[in-house]
Amino acid sequence: MTNPDIEPTPPIRVVLPQHLRTLAGTAAEVPLQVAAPVTVRRVLEALEARYPALGGTIREHGTGKRRAFMRIFACEEDWSHESMDKELPDVVADGKEPLIILGAIAGG
Repeated sequence: MTNPDIEPTPPIRVVLPQHLRTLAGTAAEVPLQVAAPVTVRRVLEALEARYPALGGTIREHGTGKRRAFMRIFACEEDWSHESMDKELPDVVADGKEPLIILGAIAGG
């Protein structure tokens, strides 16, 4: 039962690349409930909890480190090398802007 005096937090919007959408069996954009403070770590934990098939695809098993060829963007900025515990911008935490996960391409 929900408390009518507590306003529910808006879902975080996460955009996934095609290969992860296929693996998870979901749409391009996934709404997730994430407790504050909203960080990349908490978003990825919620994503992997909802879609267990994604475990180990974005972060390494055991260490939890971001995989080398996965990139994370918030507000058109690359957050891939930021601390996973740094709070995401309010517009992402409020669901106004998505957190975007991309598979990087390498080669020459």
